[in-house]
Amino acid sequence: MKKIILPALCTVLLSTVSMAQSPAKILRHVVLFGWKEGADSAAIDNAVKAFAALPGKINLIKAFEWGINNSPEKLNQGLTHCFMLGFSSEEDRDAYLVHPDHVAFAKILSPVLAKVTVVDYWAQ
Repeated sequence: MKKIILPALCTVLLSTVSMAQSPAKILRHVVLFGWKEGADSAAIDNAVKAFAALPGKINLIKAFEWGINNSPEKLNQGLTHCFMLGFSSEEDRDAYLVHPDHVAFAKILSPVLAKVTVVDYWAQ
């Protein structure tokens, strides 16, 4: 009987632990940038570095990654840089949008930014 109960108990405990560790939903905030014609590459690099520094300044950001478009489809409509941020809630995202460090970052962008597209969604 002990040989049957112990494995059964271990199975129940392991399944409970794995359910408790299931990933929480994350709100994705996708930002796409296109730069002004003739924008200085140093100014673009400065803007990218400033964006990448935000997770260290704003603890509401739970995930951050970025990259430069390399799609062969040529459907990016002049948008070249993609940034993806993750938030735990819509409230955190909303607080990020008005956070002083985010507002200051937006001012760095204005001299070089031509286009921006933003899409938010709950990851499935």
